[in-house]
Amino acid sequence: MNSKRVGNQTVVFANPPVILSSYSVVGPKEGQGPLGKTFGKVWEDGLNGEKSWEVAESKMLQEAMQGAMDQASVQKEQIDFMMAGDLLNQIISSNFAARQMALPFIGLYGACSTMALSMAVGSMLIDGGFAQNVLVGVSSHHDTAERQYRLPTEQGAQRAMSAQWTVTGAGSVLLSSSGAGPRITSATIGKVIDFAVKDVNNMGAAMAPAVADTILNHCQDMQLKPADYDLIASGDLGAIGLGLACELLKQSGMDTGTSFTDCGVMIYDDSQDSHAGASGCGCSAVVFAGNIMQRIKSGELKKAMLVGSGALHSPTSCLQGESIPGIGHAVVIEG
Repeated sequence: MNSKRVGNQTVVFANPPVILSSYSVVGPKEGQGPLGKTFGKVWEDGLNGEKSWEVAESKMLQEAMQGAMDQASVQKEQIDFMMAGDLLNQIISSNFAARQMALPFIGLYGACSTMALSMAVGSMLIDGGFAQNVLVGVSSHHDTAERQYRLPTEQGAQRAMSAQWTVTGAGSVLLSSSGAGPRITSATIGKVIDFAVKDVNNMGAAMAPAVADTILNHCQDMQLKPADYDLIASGDLGAIGLGLACELLKQSGMDTGTSFTDCGVMIYDDSQDSHAGASGCGCSAVVFAGNIMQRIKSGELKKAMLVGSGALHSPTSCLQGESIPGIGHAVVIEG
């Protein structure tokens, strides 16, 4: 049997899954940013008429996933698996969305790498012949994340300049074994890497080593270099983490050139006071489902890599003095 594994960590798909559609729903801050016109729907406020931020996030995820199905004219009965994840304890946003959508559900947690991870696992299911259509969705919400990981926004605590702003948004893609659209041709599953960073206000520094490692391993496995890609977009390193990842790659002898950027840098501009940029599961999800997918479909990007980056900590582990492990998962999309 011919193995689909290439090198140490990469899978090359024999029958690359098609991205039939994508859809994104975001909050007002994201809609006011430089990518505002690329999102499918912009909410007027973070609650959108719901009783809590947590309920609102789950509804946002449902809207994004329904939007992806509507864009592709695919009915719920045609979906084999729903794959979703978020930042909240026990991925409650995804669990409650799955409760409402009543689809066979696989919940995934990769922190802010969850979009890339879900696309990779969904592609494996399709390429392996276990599914024809897989619906992927990922969400985060600024106020739910602040309440869980840091301090409630009502307290008005001052944020560190190294901190990133959690994106309020949900992004979804519909993967299929057939049809027209960009294809996911390979995936590189990352390793958990820990450089002993303990500052919860500097997620970029905690995640940068794992992203650099995944890019290095992907390029070694595939015998490629960053210049072979029109775009390499990390999940949400922000400005600090992106700089660190570039430096780590440079020290390893890899020139990233101009193709390497970060979704957390792209989504806000300097006037929006996000400090080091954006973070959250929804960050890479909405940037990919909106801006990057549009650029691939227009022909501007022929070959792109999304490298989801996740900080694998919890409020409990941080209070116990643990460091913050990082993870990076990559998927390659070709138009």
